Amino acid sequence: MIQILRRSISAAVRTGAVVPTGVMALTVALAASASPASAQTQAEYDTQIRQLMNHPAVRAAMEHIEETDDQTMADLRELTQIPAPPFMEEERGRAFLAKLQEIGVDSAWVDEVGNVIGLRRGTGDGEVLALAGHLDTVFPPETDVTIRESGDTLFAPGIADDTRGLATILAVLRAMNEANVRTDGDVLFIGNVGEEGLGDLRGVKHLFREGGPRIDTFISVDGTSSSGITHMGLGSHRYRVTFIGPGGHSWGAFGLPNPAHAMGRAIRYFQDGADPYVRNAPFRTSYNVGRIGGGTSVNSVPFESWMEIDMRSEGVETLNDVDAILQGAIRRAVAEENDIRTRGEPLTVDVDMIGDRPSGEIAEDHPFVQRAAAVTRALGMEPSFGRSSTDSNIPISMDIPAITIGGGGQGFGAHSLDEWFRNEDGPTGVQRVMLVVLSQVGVTQAS
Repeated sequence: MIQILRRSISAAVRTGAVVPTGVMALTVALAASASPASAQTQAEYDTQIRQLMNHPAVRAAMEHIEETDDQTMADLRELTQIPAPPFMEEERGRAFLAKLQEIGVDSAWVDEVGNVIGLRRGTGDGEVLALAGHLDTVFPPETDVTIRESGDTLFAPGIADDTRGLATILAVLRAMNEANVRTDGDVLFIGNVGEEGLGDLRGVKHLFREGGPRIDTFISVDGTSSSGITHMGLGSHRYRVTFIGPGGHSWGAFGLPNPAHAMGRAIRYFQDGADPYVRNAPFRTSYNVGRIGGGTSVNSVPFESWMEIDMRSEGVETLNDVDAILQGAIRRAVAEENDIRTRGEPLTVDVDMIGDRPSGEIAEDHPFVQRAAAVTRALGMEPSFGRSSTDSNIPISMDIPAITIGGGGQGFGAHSLDEWFRNEDGPTGVQRVMLVVLSQVGVTQAS
């Protein structure tokens, strides 16, 4: 109930509508009733998870995960070797959809942006949980994604980030079906698009749009960690800034405003302003000019120069402050270049936001986070809590309980051509994901 009210208030604020006093008061009252004063102890969470693991159907599902690990690895191999660059996830999406349908869901579909969704219905008495892994990788379409093997290690771009997440989600669905685990709440099994790079979380943004499917809690399965719990979102702004001028010969047209010179000034002014701010900012914050380009030859005044910038911060206001420093640096640089020109039309600049990931956090003592921690302890591992930029950023920023956890095994070299995966305790990671799901949606019966 409180999540629905919070979403309504957030939507009203975004559109400038007035929030009725009674709605605001009810939201505050409900939030107060869910305060830490009524929170469970760690021991109580641990007891609940042990009881869940002793449920006959859940025990059977955990055994099934171990017994069918070869199938999980076969899914991993097959999906890894289907290229899935950002905005080109269709082929891998079709394969993932076919597997959902083969394993068995109540319904399955592909939405308007390419997210693949399978619905496994519960009794209708519980909430709706989304279990998602992202279909896309960072690699361009020409990248060779053939798996290379060396002993027990598999090498391939994208094999851990995030094809392992997709294989884990399929393994969880398969185990729940085979063991006839029935849940109170519905579970959406999702392969979403657009997590990486310029995808800018577009798949999950679409899921949580106004009018999107009901989702009360969200789990992103990303990477391989079997003990980490990401419950805090790292916000980021990304820009492509293009400086545009008339262009001409470096000798014959000398005196024209130079986009490259203006860009160089902008980078320097940006760093001069951002560096002292970041050193003393109340939240950890970073900035980076990651790519630059433009021009046609060494002896031409460029008609265009461009750069791409990434800024990140744990705090909303600090991120906005660094963003403002960038905007000021750009304006100053363009004005100065135009002031010193002796001929030609003035420079112009296009500032395009190409990435906007909100920050936020779900409290460590939130029941959803604590259930995930209790599951981790029950499987013999010590949970670690952290912050990152993942698909969970979107629901977290909307006060919807969300975490990102790994799919098991060991991986390294994400976003590199030498990325690798080793199936070390892989089934334990899959079991962990399933138990976190079941601890949230509730188990009803088994035949």
